[in-house]
Amino acid sequence: MLTSLLDNDFYKITMQNAVIKRFPYAHARYAFINRGQHAFPEGFGTALRHEVDKMAALRLSDQEKRYLEVTCPYLDPTYLDFLAGFRYEPSEVIVEQQGSELSVVIEGPWYRTILWEVPLMALISELWYRLRGVSVTHDDDALIEQRTQEKIELYRRLGLKIAEFGTRRRFSFEVHDRVVEALRHYGGEAFSGTSNVLLAMRHDVKPIGTHAHEWFMFHGARFGFKMANSLALEHWVDVYRGDLGIALTDTFTSSAFFDSFDKKFAKLFDGVRHDSGDPIEFASQTIAHYERLGINPLSKTIIFSDALTPEKVERIQAFCQERIGMAFGIGTNFTNDVGAEPMNMVIKMVEARPEGQGWLPVIKLSDVPDKHTGDPEMISLAKRILSLSETSI
Repeated sequence: MLTSLLDNDFYKITMQNAVIKRFPYAHARYAFINRGQHAFPEGFGTALRHEVDKMAALRLSDQEKRYLEVTCPYLDPTYLDFLAGFRYEPSEVIVEQQGSELSVVIEGPWYRTILWEVPLMALISELWYRLRGVSVTHDDDALIEQRTQEKIELYRRLGLKIAEFGTRRRFSFEVHDRVVEALRHYGGEAFSGTSNVLLAMRHDVKPIGTHAHEWFMFHGARFGFKMANSLALEHWVDVYRGDLGIALTDTFTSSAFFDSFDKKFAKLFDGVRHDSGDPIEFASQTIAHYERLGINPLSKTIIFSDALTPEKVERIQAFCQERIGMAFGIGTNFTNDVGAEPMNMVIKMVEARPEGQGWLPVIKLSDVPDKHTGDPEMISLAKRILSLSETSI
């Protein structure tokens, strides 16, 4: 089902490079979280295991390496040589199925295991439909391009910048490919690129992404919750020197993030990404923060990426226009709008083992309590350390 090492989200590649540079001896453990309580059909675990084993044959082609060299000059030659020699190690992934329940655990060196999350989720999503006999009907197939065209032309009329972020919960690679092709064909300047590196290369659009929650989650385990945001940002700047300048805010709540996002970081980073909570409240909070620091919010950008629909985008656009720069990363609404129920699932880092230490639990404090992940006692500890109300989030 997967045919390329680059069938992955760009932020996994950028984070892998940063992990190699800063934490080459760290280990990580990830786990599948079935938020939607989906029931998996008999034989699902065996089918997933087969696809995982096949991933050992994936390798970076010479053409793909040249693409990264030209498109991503901030990825240095030593990293690209590493990636050319990289091979997935299937033994790092443990797949188990008990009845209709699925367990997936990933464990190994962080610089290696960091690449598993996105393709595994894409496989789980596609297999979930395939093994239950859910397919795209002839009518749905004809509507894929039409639906995509209607959405991107709406965003184009609104004068917005839209990126496609839908690898993890796509219906299938074929649907994903057709969606990106339609976005490029009909989007014009409104379509800024895709998070999927393979499809960015195939359709000659920009690969989009910086870092994800796990970058900050590891820093919380390694350096403590008080220092996690500051050091995660500092290390990112050390590696990329001003490139890839959109910071993710909600790993330990956006309120805690902005406490660390001082004038130095606010000037160094081009903007921030919103991934949970009310987008209007977040925009207000961000605008006020930049204004307190004496920075013109219109010189900065918020990337909105939380479960976006055309209606939600229009509401955000109406609020932010002429107040702060904005762009949008839309995932499932693009790549899984074929009439089937999208899956609600994630794969998250659950433990980390920094160099010279034992295994430590990692947590994520979203701006929405339902999206908190990790050990409940550690979550409570983090709230106390960060002076966050037990009832406010």
